[in-house]
Amino acid sequence: MSTPEQSYLVGLIGDGVEPSLSPPLHEAAADAHHLRYLYRPVDLLTLGRDATAVGALLRSGRDLGFNAFNITHPCKQVVIDELDSLSEHARRLGAVNTVLIRDGKLHGENTDFFGFGFALRTGLPDAPLGSVVQLGAGGAGSAVAYALLDAGVGHLALVDTDPDRCAYRATALAGHFPQASVTAHAPAEVPGLLAAADGLVNATPVGMHQHPGLPLDTAALEPRHWVADVIYRPVDTELIRTASALGCRTLDGGHMAVGQAVGAFTLITGIEPDAAAMRAHFLDMIERGL
Repeated sequence: MSTPEQSYLVGLIGDGVEPSLSPPLHEAAADAHHLRYLYRPVDLLTLGRDATAVGALLRSGRDLGFNAFNITHPCKQVVIDELDSLSEHARRLGAVNTVLIRDGKLHGENTDFFGFGFALRTGLPDAPLGSVVQLGAGGAGSAVAYALLDAGVGHLALVDTDPDRCAYRATALAGHFPQASVTAHAPAEVPGLLAAADGLVNATPVGMHQHPGLPLDTAALEPRHWVADVIYRPVDTELIRTASALGCRTLDGGHMAVGQAVGAFTLITGIEPDAAAMRAHFLDMIERGL
């Protein structure tokens, strides 16, 4: 457990991380608990390095007194071979987004799945989980699907434009969650899948500022569906706006982003931050275009 006298030095390693909202989110949470906490981006693009540099950067950080690092694209898989230990969730997901430095050792965790699970519990606490359709089986999709199954989803229908990736992800997840049914599908099957589903999750890039639009034909959505998006720039994606207008309950991607930060901050400090205050800060920064 942290004490007010303890200080923390934390970094974020990845491509293009200098504008990240993680540093101000973490530092504001630490301020609320009267902790000394500095969070600094380590941008591979600025350094002119690629993902293979992550191991050397982690070891240098360890030697310089860093307590932890968050890890993002393109290092979440590459970093695994550089670590001394992994949590079971990180091992199953094959990805790490938080590295804790303890007694000179590098330990990998994954709060991506925790972030979506946290979002689901807090943002849609009574959402039916009998059958869910998920669009996207890539990196973000893997963590979200894991979180859905961990939350108790009975049948998860994975949909992706890459049939091989989709089938591989479905098989891997079914192995980890034998009590559930996990199936792989093509985008053309979505209307039929939604007819029997309780909820829909978008884990594709469609809806981001760089990829505007809708990830599916929303004609198949009904007011009984709940709809979640992992995109948070913008928070009010076209999918979230359309689903809300149809009467669906919605979960914007900001909930997952805050959940990831809550999970990482708790792992690093041993203190669970005020999630409501963190979300309010997050939304304020988004509103101000930070």
